[in-house]
Amino acid sequence: MTTKAATKIAGNKNGNLNKTAVRNLSASYNRYKKFGGKQYTGMQIGRGHHWHYDQGDWKETKITPDLWEISYAVTKRRVGHAPENSGVPVATEYQWYIVSHQHVKKLNANDYSTEMTGLKFKVAHKRADKEKWSAKAPTQRKHLIQFFKDLIAQLEKDPIPLDFEYEGTRYTGEGIPISETCDTEAGICYEVDITLNDQNIGIIRCMKSGWKMDRVEQGLVDAIGNEIFLYFE
Repeated sequence: MTTKAATKIAGNKNGNLNKTAVRNLSASYNRYKKFGGKQYTGMQIGRGHHWHYDQGDWKETKITPDLWEISYAVTKRRVGHAPENSGVPVATEYQWYIVSHQHVKKLNANDYSTEMTGLKFKVAHKRADKEKWSAKAPTQRKHLIQFFKDLIAQLEKDPIPLDFEYEGTRYTGEGIPISETCDTEAGICYEVDITLNDQNIGIIRCMKSGWKMDRVEQGLVDAIGNEIFLYFE
């Protein structure tokens, strides 16, 4: 997909993803914004963070042949430094629910490579100067149920078929549009969960500069993006 084509698509995206960031970061973070007809504060849609995770503590217990219970604790550290007066106050807390693909490959008797890609959904937050969470447990559960309903509906829709050749390798698979990133009027989705040759490789996203994916060769990303562009065209 060409940069020009990607720019054309991204220009339609809800949430003003391609506007120049305002200089006053604190004011930008706290001002009210709109996305999908709803009002929100915080980081603008389309922006992101990059973190390094310290050596973590992962525990798991097998429950059924295919189901495991897990627990994980670690400190994550920002790559670089947060701009002055940006973000939430120290002691702010969040509860997230994570849905992800974990790709694991055994390297030797004791080591495995591990990669995870997916989504995280905010269930509740607690402000630094407050004692209570933004939503009580029954409301958190209600929001989580709706999240799963939306996810099931997303999975039940017909995926984007993928079938192309890149550097001598044939790739077949499918892309599942992330429904929250779809513009129904334009008939376009800006983020798609990609599976190629029966392996999930992550989420591709349409940016002003073109299609992007984490930890995937850009040439392959461009080939996938072109297939998606042709599908929506």
